[in-house]
Amino acid sequence: MKKQLVVAVLFTIVTTLIFGVLYPLVVTAIAHVAFPENANGSLIVRNGQVVGSRLIGQAFSGERYFHSRPSAAGAGYDPLASGGSTLGPTNQTLISRVHDDVAKLQLERPGTPIPADLVTTSASGLDPDISPANAEFQLPRVAKARGLSEEAVRQVVAQHTQGRQYGIFGEPRVNVLELNLALDETSGKR
Repeated sequence: MKKQLVVAVLFTIVTTLIFGVLYPLVVTAIAHVAFPENANGSLIVRNGQVVGSRLIGQAFSGERYFHSRPSAAGAGYDPLASGGSTLGPTNQTLISRVHDDVAKLQLERPGTPIPADLVTTSASGLDPDISPANAEFQLPRVAKARGLSEEAVRQVVAQHTQGRQYGIFGEPRVNVLELNLALDETSGKR
């Protein structure tokens, strides 16, 4: 019995070291060599400062910026509280929030259909992308606030629209942070 206990304890220690320490270190090292940008969080750096990640959404406010989709992660875009809302489609709190958002957006663009991702949260609450339809809805506001033509802003949006991954997975999308940074460079205002 004592011998079996010793073997069990040693086996636990050895497998913990191999699969809990050695294996993660090897995989992490390979990732840093093979995919250094992805392994370090796909960070975007401007003027020596990290301004965000291509993978994590963030809130933008003001007329000059394209706005991300709403976030249910913590107080909004909190990576430590990633997750969607637990509110179901019949929950009055959710219905009221969406109704209020739709009413505000209808004032901005009367008669224009409102894309669903402009008023609904993503499953993670940290989605960095919006749909091209969402960007098109916001485009007149952003162009006017920046003093640019709608066509000039539309070209920047088109340059930052990504198609389906491998041509079949997902939907076309626009990374909000990258788009806003490109517009800051285009309009010369930061």
